[in-house]
Amino acid sequence: MASLLSPSAAISVQHKVNHTRVNTIFTNTSSKFLQTGVRNGRCHGLYLMTKAKMSVEGVVLEKQSVSTSDKIDYGVVSVHHVGILCENLERSLEFYQNILGLEINEARPHDKLPYRGAWMWVGSEMIHLMELANPDPLTGRPEHGGRDRHTCIAIRDVSKLKVILDKAGIPYTLSKSGRPAIFTRDPDANALEFTQVDS
Repeated sequence: MASLLSPSAAISVQHKVNHTRVNTIFTNTSSKFLQTGVRNGRCHGLYLMTKAKMSVEGVVLEKQSVSTSDKIDYGVVSVHHVGILCENLERSLEFYQNILGLEINEARPHDKLPYRGAWMWVGSEMIHLMELANPDPLTGRPEHGGRDRHTCIAIRDVSKLKVILDKAGIPYTLSKSGRPAIFTRDPDANALEFTQVDS
């Protein structure tokens, strides 16, 4: 396959647009790679500016196809916290504190909100436990938390967490890709992923 970085590279891509098959041939003669990527339909990271030839049902159209999305920069630093709904705060604290070993951030006010809750430290970020009615069903969720909405926590040793979960009798699944990661659920069926990273 031709390299995208080669000036003479050509790539054929098929798209389905409104149930019409469109064959697109990208020619790279005047292409430029820029730092962007795609998240939530917006360009961030690496993208390609190029001229494109399209063949739609035998008709060849030439079109200048240029991504001109400016980088959106308003100072993103990190994920500050993740909100997790729970039915019973004490039961959730038992799980998050006594099994997972997370500590409460006492500096975060929880008495100013119209519901009970707690802020749990996860490294320099937090989980905000909120005792509120959960609109999600507790049954019928995917067995593997990686196929559900989930919060991922980076840890240093998956094998140690596996021992902790086994001792507590908490079910889990391992990553389907074979990487060192464990998926489990809290008492309210919220999926949690713990992925092993180098410190």
